[in-house]
Amino acid sequence: MSDLFNHIDKNSPAKIISVSRRTDIPAFYTDWFINRIRAGFCEVANPFNPQQIAKVSLKPEDVIAFVFWTRNPEPLMKYLPELDEKGYKYYFLYTITGYPKPLEKSSPTYASAIKTFQKLSENLGAKKVIWRYDPLILSNLTPVEWHIKNINNLINDLSGYTERMMLSIVEPYKKTTSRLKNETNEKFILDSNAFTPETYYPIFEHIGKTAQARGITPMSCAQKYELGKFGIEHGSCIDQKLINNITGKQYTFTKDPNQREFCQCAASKDIGAPNSCLFGCPYCYATISHGTALKNFAKHDKKSTKLL
Repeated sequence: MSDLFNHIDKNSPAKIISVSRRTDIPAFYTDWFINRIRAGFCEVANPFNPQQIAKVSLKPEDVIAFVFWTRNPEPLMKYLPELDEKGYKYYFLYTITGYPKPLEKSSPTYASAIKTFQKLSENLGAKKVIWRYDPLILSNLTPVEWHIKNINNLINDLSGYTERMMLSIVEPYKKTTSRLKNETNEKFILDSNAFTPETYYPIFEHIGKTAQARGITPMSCAQKYELGKFGIEHGSCIDQKLINNITGKQYTFTKDPNQREFCQCAASKDIGAPNSCLFGCPYCYATISHGTALKNFAKHDKKSTKLL
C-alpha cells in the first residue's frame, strides 16, 4: 500500500519534518516532541488509514530542517539550545491574527503573542520567524475596516522581527462553515462574501502598501488568484529557498502532492495528528470539534512513540 502522506524526495533519505500542519505541537506537545528527539524517531499514523503506521527518523543526519507551526512556541523555546547543540536546523511559522474570542477562544492574548514573537525573533533572527495571518475571515466582528486597522497594528508591532507575512482567505470547506456557525456565539455572523476574493481587495491593497514599507514581504498561501497587483506574490510556507538559506546547502525538493492544488510547499513529513489542537478555533481545517480534540488530548501519552 502506498504511503499517501510520505515525502517524495527519492534522492535523499533526509526529510523536511513538518511540526505540524495538523496540530500545535510546540504549544501542547513539546514534552512528547523532545522525548522523540532524544529517542531519535517517532511513529506517525496515516490520517486516512490510522492502522498504517510510518516510522520517521528524527536523527540529526536524517532531518533537513524542522518547520514549526504554532500560535505559542513558548513551551518549546527552552529546548531550542538542545536542538542547536544537536545540529538541527529549523524555522517557525507563527500565527497571530488578533481575532475576537468567538473566533479564537483559547489563543494567547494579543499582547502575549506579540511579546513571545519578539522574544523568539531576538533569539533566532527575523528570517526564521514567519508571521502567518491566516485565515482571513470577514464577519460582522471582523469586517474589512477591522482587518485593515488590525493588520496595521500587527505590522507596526512585528516590524523588524519578521521578514515575511503569509496570508490566505478562509476556505469554504463544509466542516469549516459548519463549525463557524455552530461553535461561535450568537454575536458572530459570517459575512455572505467571506469566500469571495474580490471583497478582500481593500485589505490586500493596504497590506501591499504598508508591509513592504516596514520590511515585511507579504505572500499568499495556497491561493489560486493573482495578487501581484497589490504587491503580494505566491509564496510557500515550507519554502525550498529559505531552507537552503538556513541550512547552507542546495537541496532540490519536489512539490508536496498531498496539499491543496495551489499550495507551493516543498514535500515534507508531518509528524502531527489531526483533532488534537486545544486552541479551539472554529475555522480550523484540521479539527472536527474542540470536544474531540479535548478527548484526544486526554489520551495523549508524552512517552508514546506516536502523538496519538
